[in-house]
Amino acid sequence: MKNVFIISGAAGSGKDSVIDGLQSVLPIERIITTTTRSMRPAESEGHPYYFVTHDEFERGIAANNFVEYSTNENNERYGVTKTELDRIINTNHIAIWRVDWKGVVAIKKIYPDIPALYISAPLDVLEHRLRLRDNDKSETYFQERMAYTREWLKHLDIYDYIIENEEGKLAQTIERVADIIKNHTGG
Repeated sequence: MKNVFIISGAAGSGKDSVIDGLQSVLPIERIITTTTRSMRPAESEGHPYYFVTHDEFERGIAANNFVEYSTNENNERYGVTKTELDRIINTNHIAIWRVDWKGVVAIKKIYPDIPALYISAPLDVLEHRLRLRDNDKSETYFQERMAYTREWLKHLDIYDYIIENEEGKLAQTIERVADIIKNHTGG
């Protein structure tokens, strides 16, 4: 799967901004994850997720429909279906698989050659970005998210590349990620 890349990072790392920026310089297509979390404003079915109920997700697991899946710190499920992976592999685009560290572990067991890129930022920057983005959430929410982020940092060894997304330097981060992808695809 020469055209598939994992992009991962804790909440607030800027991974979605990096992926959005890559789309302006490379023929990128996201592998669309299925989730049980609620749709946010400005999201729609398939953009950026397929949204299902917890029961629907459980039925998909029972039917062996998922390549990988995990549960995040908020008890929401995320996973990629076999149908979605087949769809993306049959395109000529570069596929971006956006998952958390648990997803990286699961994917690497099945597809060890898929490069995994971790978009990083210092803990204080991650928390600041998270608080700006989710300013209507409770303090407990932020404490749980940051605890999960600290757990995430214990697993950086599963990544092939770690790219820091420095504050105010998104364009440089996108360029570094694009160079890594081009080196792998011969582009």
